[in-house]
Amino acid sequence: MPSKELLFSVFRHETTPQVPWVPFAGVHAGKLKGYSGQEMLTDADKLFDSLMEVHRVYDPDGMPITFDLQIEAEILGCELVWAKDAPPSVVGHPLADNLTIPTYIPQPSDGRLPLVLDVMARMKTAVGAQTALYGLVTGPLTLASHLRGTEIFMDTFDRPDFLVDLLAYCTQVGLAVADYFIEAGMDVIAVVDPVVSQVSPRMFKQYLHTPFQTLFDAVRARGVFSSFFVCGDATKNIEVMCATAPDCISIDENIDMVTAKQITDAHNIAIAGNIPLSTIMLNGTQQDTMKYVVDLMHCVSHHNLIISPGCDMPYDTPVENTIGAMEAVRDHERIHALVQNYTSSLDDIEVEMPDYAHLEKPLVEVFTIDSATCAACGYMTAVAKQVVGSFEGRVEFVERKSTERENIARIKKLGFAHLPSICINGELVYSSNIPNAGEFKQRLQACLED
Repeated sequence: MPSKELLFSVFRHETTPQVPWVPFAGVHAGKLKGYSGQEMLTDADKLFDSLMEVHRVYDPDGMPITFDLQIEAEILGCELVWAKDAPPSVVGHPLADNLTIPTYIPQPSDGRLPLVLDVMARMKTAVGAQTALYGLVTGPLTLASHLRGTEIFMDTFDRPDFLVDLLAYCTQVGLAVADYFIEAGMDVIAVVDPVVSQVSPRMFKQYLHTPFQTLFDAVRARGVFSSFFVCGDATKNIEVMCATAPDCISIDENIDMVTAKQITDAHNIAIAGNIPLSTIMLNGTQQDTMKYVVDLMHCVSHHNLIISPGCDMPYDTPVENTIGAMEAVRDHERIHALVQNYTSSLDDIEVEMPDYAHLEKPLVEVFTIDSATCAACGYMTAVAKQVVGSFEGRVEFVERKSTERENIARIKKLGFAHLPSICINGELVYSSNIPNAGEFKQRLQACLED
């Protein structure tokens, strides 16, 4: 069965001879050709060259054109900062102090959309007959967060009507961009909304059900497939996400695949994921990656299943690890026999922990995938910095990115599993939940008074 049709069969919930493989190679695609993230995402020829190299090396059944959740935000006036090894991140929020919701809908000629649409068309011609192509649209809550900043987490209490209107506007932006991507030949529209992991099921039902169902209904009406892509520990929201009726839900390593697949199977929705990015693909060995994939595939039914990285692959992900993941998907029984007794080298990481019992000042540690690349991580880090800054040097702050091997060991020693998370003096206080700034201040004030 051709690669593209294999993936389509999963979206149609049919029985397939093997599990599809979809590497989410965002800026990592540029690494394959020696381009920085900024070069790849601002130069159509370099983006095209990078994607063709992904296709040659990783032999995907499906692949995204870009993994950049700032394209729409940039057009709408958000200030970006660029990094060599990551997509840009939003640092300026035009609605932070302004409650006037925009009315402008991005046009195909705006911002970097012409570049993306050009490369989509070129990839469709080059590989589209055999490989399913994904167009990624920024989800309404993440786009609203880009526009509003951290204030959006107070709007649910202080300005619920404003939040409803802002999300409705962001949904219209998503509908327009999805339409442009479909016209350019995309087979799958993935609505990517990492901030969804930070809200409760009640809030999702109240504010987000209608926006997401509107998007997925519109994509289905255009005759293409849809995927709901969420990062972080969105376990509590899998059921309500299913109720919006996407064709597929994509999850990262914060979510247990076995538990999530029981829910998605009950709704007859495909599930994609969830090879860990930092602990396995970036910092592990090829054997680590192979073992994770085959163990995962032995834990769940292969019906309605797509294997992929948990999110956008880190820039420096070793090529051999991604090839190992591909081989494990394609020949999982043989690979399982090879690695079933393998012991991970990641268990040997040594790290010196702070002496939490004798700190001079309260210590706030924000454990992230990487605040520069993960929107939920970025907004949690921003709230933490804002709150810590209000104490004028009386509280210490550090971000610990799981892209660094020693921080993987720190997370294991502290005994928690989900990112992003916040610890105060070595104790977990917020797990995959962006805190209310006022409550966070009270916690820190109590620490100072002890």
